[in-house]
Amino acid sequence: MSDQQADIDRIKECSRALKRIRDTFADRGNPAESFGVDEIGSQNILDAFDEFGSNWKIHRKRLTEELEKLHGVTKAAAESYEKIDHELAEVLRAEDRNTTEGAKK
Repeated sequence: MSDQQADIDRIKECSRALKRIRDTFADRGNPAESFGVDEIGSQNILDAFDEFGSNWKIHRKRLTEELEKLHGVTKAAAESYEKIDHELAEVLRAEDRNTTEGAKK
């Protein structure tokens, strides 16, 4: 018998948290996208934000893809652990019934 244990609730929460983080990343763009020189105060700063926004868009896409993968893996793991747990419980209950019925004979 295995010594391993899985905290299914913790795995589910991890999956939900990864989904929330992924959604947050997907919705965030250039922080100065809707601003011009008048609001920012300097063309140099505006240019820096534009460069950051371009780089951030590329990296944000990669991060959201990886977060989506992690979300899927943790969600599948929780579902698999639950399924195995229920199947094992059914087998043990059936075995217990068979043992109990055999003892009565």
